[in-house]
Amino acid sequence: MAGFRNGRGRDNRPPQQQPQQAPYGYNAAPPPHPQQQWPPQAPQGSHGGGGGYGEPEYFGDPHGAQQQHQQQHYAANTPGHTQMFSVNEDPYGGGATYQAGATPVPTGPRLPWKALLSGIVLRPAPTFLQMRDHAVWGPALVVTFLYGLLAIFGFDQAREEAINATLSTAIPYVLMTGVGFVIAGLILGAVTHTLARQLGGDGTWQPTVGLSMLIMSITDAPRLVFALFLGGENGLVQVLGWITWLAAAALFTTMVSRSHDLPWPKALGASSIQLVALLSLIKLGTL
Repeated sequence: MAGFRNGRGRDNRPPQQQPQQAPYGYNAAPPPHPQQQWPPQAPQGSHGGGGGYGEPEYFGDPHGAQQQHQQQHYAANTPGHTQMFSVNEDPYGGGATYQAGATPVPTGPRLPWKALLSGIVLRPAPTFLQMRDHAVWGPALVVTFLYGLLAIFGFDQAREEAINATLSTAIPYVLMTGVGFVIAGLILGAVTHTLARQLGGDGTWQPTVGLSMLIMSITDAPRLVFALFLGGENGLVQVLGWITWLAAAALFTTMVSRSHDLPWPKALGASSIQLVALLSLIKLGTL
């Protein structure tokens, strides 16, 4: 009985000692005793870091995680180690080439027709920029039609035919000439818009066509005034025709450049067909 009370009834081995739990943040090695059963424990850090042996990994050890973070920070800043860091993207597009419409272009409110007509002559660049998103059908159609009514009298042969014809014949002839100038302005403006888009422009067709009609009519007005009295073949009228045609080229280039956000060489190229057509129809008098 004494042997059983002293623990010597079964074997003479010393009593087992309970394993001491490792301090927080350190992984203690399992005891060497083969009969001691320890609960299964996953390696620390396999799923985001856990506590010591005997503690479920999902509870974690805040002290151990903090110490592990400090160790990683020290290791990343020691010689021979490279710490990963992110670099912000280049705000200028990484050296990409210029593309129309990359940046928003500020536009203003629609100009009334008086400010629009005077702005085309006196301050074309800001006027075209402000009106690049606004259609100008009303002023464009009215001004072009009135210009077409008077343009017939700027050509010697057409003026003689209109004057010598009867009133019932002359009125439809003059009206059809005005309508013809409107149709020609619409077609030429559409061609200019199409070329501008093919060259990389981002403008809309309604402002481009309307403004091109206004430019065509306004720039030829000085030549037409003198041609009504002196005839289209007069030397002064011919000189004014060349000057106003060059002015039209400058205005067309500025308009396409502002309306489609294009550099001036491409804007001039987009306006080339319309300029050649105006030169042959109006300046050379082949209408």
